[in-house]
Amino acid sequence: MKEIVRVGIVGGSGYSGGELIRLLLGHPRAELAWITSRGDKRLEQVHRNLLGTNLEFVREEEAGDCDVVFLCMPHRESMTRAKDYLDRGAKVIDVGSDFRLKDPDLFARVYGGPHACWDLVERAPYGATELHRDEIRKADLVANPGCFAYTTILTLAPLVRAGWVELERIVVTGMTGTSGMGAEPKPQSSHSEISNSVTPYNVVDHRHTYEVEQELSGVAGASVRVHFTPVFSPFTRGILATCNGFMTRDVSRAQLVDLYCEFYGSEPFVDVISMPIDPSVSWQYLPYPNVAYLAGSNYVQIGLDVDPRRGRIVAIGALDNLGKGAASSAIQNMNCMLGLPEEMGLEMRGLHP
Repeated sequence: MKEIVRVGIVGGSGYSGGELIRLLLGHPRAELAWITSRGDKRLEQVHRNLLGTNLEFVREEEAGDCDVVFLCMPHRESMTRAKDYLDRGAKVIDVGSDFRLKDPDLFARVYGGPHACWDLVERAPYGATELHRDEIRKADLVANPGCFAYTTILTLAPLVRAGWVELERIVVTGMTGTSGMGAEPKPQSSHSEISNSVTPYNVVDHRHTYEVEQELSGVAGASVRVHFTPVFSPFTRGILATCNGFMTRDVSRAQLVDLYCEFYGSEPFVDVISMPIDPSVSWQYLPYPNVAYLAGSNYVQIGLDVDPRRGRIVAIGALDNLGKGAASSAIQNMNCMLGLPEEMGLEMRGLHP
């Protein structure tokens, strides 16, 4: 493998593209070959945190050959671009949604029409590195997960594999920060609309639900049904997924923590919160994750609790939607595809405060 890997980004003007640029600038084996944008603004006008880097956008037709290409594009656009870069010898990571769902009829229904290159879908593993590492190592095309989906999948995977909850009755509420709406100005994401409020949206049939059910069904070896509701929330970065499962056997919190620690024991970016719950504390929050402490990182935190009176397990997962939910997980997949240490360029912890 080359000492320095040349990387291209298609669609670098959005938040995910900007975060990729920021992280790749600090990657010891990556060199940014080109970054495309269809807009007219200069890169340093769009991403003000990158002022002084002297990076510039180019048009996609000006993009030359490179070793790895990240596609940061709207739905139904990556599917027509990936083949060209693959044919030119690049490994491709789609940060969008075009290669995630593995059922062609389901894809057509969820994304409004048939896929243009289904043969590529069949060779693109779902990019949850913790679950598909061996497939990703051998792949030249990877489908990066959706942010809600990745949070929920990692939060529930140990439970559904163990069979400790009813697989047809899992209830999830996902809270997302305003950056999840994207960089384009929208009335519903303006400060005056989102401040001091939370807004449920797409409360049934959110498209990430299908990714979650697909992946958890694979983990469980049986059909999994997830009832998911997203909530738009007044913070900038982060996903918090509160997952409720109904027990198939009596389980203590200590057993639950042990299950998760064993499942994720060798994973560099999954932190299971194992601190005890103090029954003398009336305002209990330390055993549960907080999105603020994960900002700018590739880490996931998972907190756990049991409600024996109601036969309920609560698993709560949190990550940065622009980091582990998009850009940094894509870089983790790049590292995996190239045979590099997965932690390379991603070791930094979240910001606090």
